[in-house]
Order: sequence, then C-alpha cells, then structure tokens
Amino acid sequence: MGSLRILVSNYLINVAFIAWGSAQIIKTLLVFISTKKFEAERLFGAGGMPSSHSALVCSMAIGMCRKMGFDSPEFALALAFAAVVMYDAMGVRRAAGEQAKVLNKIVFDFSDLWGKPDTDKDVVLQEGEEIEKNALRDKALKEYLGHTPLEVLGGALLGILVAMIVKVS
Repeated sequence: MGSLRILVSNYLINVAFIAWGSAQIIKTLLVFISTKKFEAERLFGAGGMPSSHSALVCSMAIGMCRKMGFDSPEFALALAFAAVVMYDAMGVRRAAGEQAKVLNKIVFDFSDLWGKPDTDKDVVLQEGEEIEKNALRDKALKEYLGHTPLEVLGGALLGILVAMIVKVS
C-alpha cells in the first residue's frame, strides 16, 4: 500500500497521466460528436485530436520546470524529450499512417476486383487458398498513427494547462 501511495503522490506522474487521460477522453468525445458513434478504440489508440503523446510529454516538461526550475538539467532533458516525441508524431508516425491508408486502399480495391459475387469466399490468394473479405478487412493496417501539426499543438496546450493547474507537491 505504501508503494501505491508514493506512486499517486508523485506530481510528475500525476500530471502526465491526467494529461494523457484527458486527451484520450477529449479525442473520444470529439469522434462521438462528429460521427454519432462511440469508438472505444479512441480511448486507447494513437492519432487524432488532441495528441495524447504531446499532452503527456508537455505536461512532464512543464511539470519538471515547475518542480526543478527552468535552468535545471532535468527540465532540459524533459523539454528535449518532448520535442523529439512531438516531431516524431508529426513526421515518421504520420507518414506511416498515410502509407497505411494507401496500402489498405490498394488491398481492398484489388480484393473487389478479385471477388466472386456468387460465393461467400471472394478473394483467392493462391491456388486452393481463399480468405473471406471480412477476414481481410480485420487485418487492415492501422491508419491512425500520427498527428497533424494542429493535433500536436492541441495536445501540447492541453499538457501545459494540466501541468499548470495541478498543484506541485
């Protein structure tokens, strides 16, 4: 029990998880408002507005600044880490998500061309090996991986806000 008390009394852990959780909830609510459908995957998945990764690392950086000071090496490290994570979210991870969209479109467009409408199984991969189109769609690549600059900014602002609101312990 003592370990749990220590864990929840850590200001930096608290702001990080409050910022991350808030971003995931906001993201889920925004998807629900726009699509009128609840998508549970948005509660834990990557991508979307606001960036939970940016919220987490920015809350840690600002929290470190508040706790250790602007001129501390810990703040410098947290700030550098935040910059790398946010750059990666807008660059490599976003590019991977865009590639996943293209690959999924190619696979599904070809599966439509190969289809045999008079049977339940409509995609032939190799002689004698068939797969149902629904099974193929279940294996689609994840497209929500990275973020636009606006989504990263939204997450960063949320993280900063959380770190400024939560009392330093």
